[in-house]
Amino acid sequence: MTTRHALLRSLAACTLLPLALAMPATALAQNEIRIGFHAPLTGFAASDGKSSLMGAELAVEQLNAAGGVLGRKLALTVLDDQARPDQAVPLANRLIGDGHKVVISGSYSGPTRASAGVFHAAKIPYVSAYAIHPDITRAGNFVFRTSFMGEVQGRAAARLIGDNLKKKKVTVVFVNNDFGQALVAGFKDAAPKFGVQIASEYSFAMADRQFGSIVASIKRDEPEVIYLPAYFFNGGPLVAQLRAGGVTAPIVGTEGIDTEKFIEVAKGAAEGVLVTTSLDRDSKDPEMRRFIEDFQKRHNTPADMVAASTHTAVRVVADAIRRAGTADDPAKLRDAIAATKDLQTATGRISFNNLGEVYKSAVIQVVREGKFRGYAVIDDPVLLAPPTR
Repeated sequence: MTTRHALLRSLAACTLLPLALAMPATALAQNEIRIGFHAPLTGFAASDGKSSLMGAELAVEQLNAAGGVLGRKLALTVLDDQARPDQAVPLANRLIGDGHKVVISGSYSGPTRASAGVFHAAKIPYVSAYAIHPDITRAGNFVFRTSFMGEVQGRAAARLIGDNLKKKKVTVVFVNNDFGQALVAGFKDAAPKFGVQIASEYSFAMADRQFGSIVASIKRDEPEVIYLPAYFFNGGPLVAQLRAGGVTAPIVGTEGIDTEKFIEVAKGAAEGVLVTTSLDRDSKDPEMRRFIEDFQKRHNTPADMVAASTHTAVRVVADAIRRAGTADDPAKLRDAIAATKDLQTATGRISFNNLGEVYKSAVIQVVREGKFRGYAVIDDPVLLAPPTR
């Protein structure tokens, strides 16, 4: 009888063993902290969307490898907004309906701007990683931005041209959407303070790739410098065509071309192009160096501004969850995000003002021998101060 009972107990233990082994993983999945995340994974902005997701995933991997937050692992719920505002609102409602307590935008200004009011109305904290339109944080106090707003970055470009480059006569050529308009507005605001004169101005559509008439006009204008708010997929062809057309003036671009894809598209014409951005490849800061090196190792490609910005946004959310002591109370998470103070990230120190905006020095990078390298840092708390509520 004793032998029979022992055998039964042994069989029962063997039967239950797979269940016992499976339970920790199941329990862990149920205990994950889910962070909503949307980005353009298909469509014209898919390359930036991929970079955005890679930066966010790296941050999650690093945090989970260090034990997670509050003893729980982080997980991203990733949705594709195609960089379209009409897609972003249904996705926002879906994330809210699925119970997410905090959401990150890894997308452009159009989708982020459209979603911001939805999340604020639902009282769900929403962090924009790199979208620059000023109206994003004006949606309400549940909305935050960890990057420059467009006007601030435009002001930095004006000082770069007037003070650092000592140039005065500028041609402005920009992509005519939220991104380009916001950058140009800031540039025009600050240009007179640095003796910069806008001699001519041209705009182009997002889908444009052939710029013969603009190149011919700029060549006739003979500017001392060109200010170019654009994305890599239109800025790259434009820069290549400018150089092929004999225009030799220095070009100052923006974070929209802060990607290896710009160098791939523009090829040799990219050499010497300057960009205003928030990622310093030559930084000695340990957090920035760790991000740059881990990103290269993990993805076998150099990091860019978009990846660094979404990495930063995840870090901000994780730090707020830790300080709030909960991942399940949106109001407490909002308050913790708002109270973020000097958090060192891949794009600098993060502290929010009462509009959910950050102050950062402007990093100036230059394409040198086919790579982005450090050129200058503009640190001006008055010039680069974001607006307040």
